[in-house]
Amino acid sequence: MNDPELRAEADAVLAELVGAPKGSARLREDQWQAVAALVEERRRALVVQRTGWGKSAVYFVATALLRRRGSGPTVIVSPLLALMRNQVEAAERAGIRARTINSSNPEEWEAIHEEVSRGGTDVLLVSPERLNSVDFRERMLPGLAATTGLLVVDEAHCISDWGHDFRPDYRRLRAMLAGLGPGVPVLATTATANARVTADVAEQLGTGTGEALVLRGPLDRESLRLGVVRLPDAAHRLAWLAGHLDELPGSGIIYALTVAAAEETTAFLRQRGFEVSSYTGRTENADRLQAEADLLANRVKALVATSALGMGFDKPDLGFVVHLGSPSSPIAYYQQVGRAGRGVEHADVLLLPGREDEAIWRYFADTAFPPEEQVRRTLAALADAGGPLSLPALEAMVDLRRTRLETMLKVLDVDGAVKRVKGGWISTGEPWVYDSERYAWVARQRAAEQQAMRDYVSTTGCRMEFLRRQLDDEGASPCGRCDNCAGAWTSSAVPEETLTDAAKELDRPGVEVGPRRMWPTGMAALGIDLKGRIPAGEQCSTGRALGRLSDIGWGNRLRPLLADDAPDGPVPGDVLRAAVTVLADWARSPGGWAPGVPDASARPVGVVAVPSLSRPRLVESLARGVADAGRLPFWGTLAHTGPDASHTARRSNSAQRLRALSGAFAVPEDMAGELARSPGPVLLVDDYTDSGWTLAVAARLLRRAGGEKVLPLTLAATG
Repeated sequence: MNDPELRAEADAVLAELVGAPKGSARLREDQWQAVAALVEERRRALVVQRTGWGKSAVYFVATALLRRRGSGPTVIVSPLLALMRNQVEAAERAGIRARTINSSNPEEWEAIHEEVSRGGTDVLLVSPERLNSVDFRERMLPGLAATTGLLVVDEAHCISDWGHDFRPDYRRLRAMLAGLGPGVPVLATTATANARVTADVAEQLGTGTGEALVLRGPLDRESLRLGVVRLPDAAHRLAWLAGHLDELPGSGIIYALTVAAAEETTAFLRQRGFEVSSYTGRTENADRLQAEADLLANRVKALVATSALGMGFDKPDLGFVVHLGSPSSPIAYYQQVGRAGRGVEHADVLLLPGREDEAIWRYFADTAFPPEEQVRRTLAALADAGGPLSLPALEAMVDLRRTRLETMLKVLDVDGAVKRVKGGWISTGEPWVYDSERYAWVARQRAAEQQAMRDYVSTTGCRMEFLRRQLDDEGASPCGRCDNCAGAWTSSAVPEETLTDAAKELDRPGVEVGPRRMWPTGMAALGIDLKGRIPAGEQCSTGRALGRLSDIGWGNRLRPLLADDAPDGPVPGDVLRAAVTVLADWARSPGGWAPGVPDASARPVGVVAVPSLSRPRLVESLARGVADAGRLPFWGTLAHTGPDASHTARRSNSAQRLRALSGAFAVPEDMAGELARSPGPVLLVDDYTDSGWTLAVAARLLRRAGGEKVLPLTLAATG
């Protein structure tokens, strides 16, 4: 790897890539080592280096050199859509023609396919979910594997289920690796892999043969100073942010743990006059693009984001990262804060942990591989089907939510037990072993990561050293910059007026609860004759809840009240008053029932409660309380006719939830009489709504018994 001419050529490409004058840019020795291994020796390399090290420079420089020597196009597999856009622009500066295939540009796929086929593309960036698309695998993947000149696997830690961000779509890389021509180099890159994940990734990529080059560098980030600001509650955190945001350098990212929290934070900061934008899984693609552009151009102070933004954003001068709440893994935390300070000397990283963080971790802890019994049931259903089964059809047979079911099927697909085909999934008939020891270890690893995050918050030692040791960085040592090494540089004080405003904002109850419009697919297989669109005359109306369990305002107050181990009792006074406030606001809204508005006929004529086996006193007292406040008759509780509490189970898929609810309720005779005598809307009260099927089934019964409209009111909504 000492060819001076190749080195000079590589440095010239780097200069073009970064927009520097010729001769003014030079690859570092470790970068050059990786480039030379790919271009000269055509090796497979695994690069574990900190964010900002220059991994993209390695594969773009290698691409230019390989293309000049007659190699086929580079294929980059990356989950980062925002980073894809940045990389396409960077490649064009170096004369590298790059295109991307991902979920945001399906209308371009055919044209890109043709362009790649005729050799008009130097780099094709592919999102990992494309690897699991039947059409892509059958039409495009074989040709790509045969002609690829360099395969790059970005965020390679996603291959490993030992890691914090396992994505089963990545396992499809095995097929592409197997189809590569002889001597085709492979580069896998990541900034967040400990020793165990590094070894697993190497094995998955076929780089564990002893012939691969593994480049693992120190993970210190000299530009970052890390700190923790501990505050008593969500109102103090919002107020602190509004009071100190202007003190943070440049523009940056504010991470929140949930969509609801991100939206609440964005709204409050905008009210305080800050230019901020929300970036979550609910954000439309066009709005995401605009938010990215605004941050890149420093037109906003911050993006308030969930992990939907993740690592996929390339802004070298990002001045700060603030977390409102702790992520559940210190490795994920290191990954997210690594976006800051790449091209500036100093950047601030602050964590504002909350008491609700662990409840949110538990709520989203639905990633473990399912128990063997559920896996076997799925395999048996596919084997007995005699043809492909779609995800909705499988949901009727397996009690798993769709995202978890799909993840399981992707793993089984790679393991050879099932196969994805047009029309759904089929069984291959191949034997499959449930690796209980591995799955149990992964579950223990998740618990250990959560404990490590608690330890990060409370440690009195160096915070950067702590994170580096979590990533098995042998050179970890005190940084001299963090709040524990050098002292806190920011105050925990919050302006009193701002705190008052934040508390008022978080105290404001009321979110919409959307109704179900369609019955789940496959109910006939369960002996239930419900399919297609729910008739308009049997639908539930849009309702209201005090808050979402995932928000940082009412969610924090409702989670303890609705916890599985919470005692049943009358609704607390402040919660009842909030419910009455929600009703009053609802009445005054368009389509409400307040006197004097055009639609006053929409005023409810009675209140009905949903039967609850776990919290009957809470639900009935809430229903009676709002009935008294609204001067409405309380018509009682729907009869519960089911054998157990299965209709209250959370985390089931729609088909299974509806099966549990089928026949679980009935309209008592006296309630039916009231409905017949008093036609009009009915206010339906429950403690919380998750899937929406309890409200849908109860509303259908009430409407078929004579209710003109069913208006649901719950304490909480999930999501």
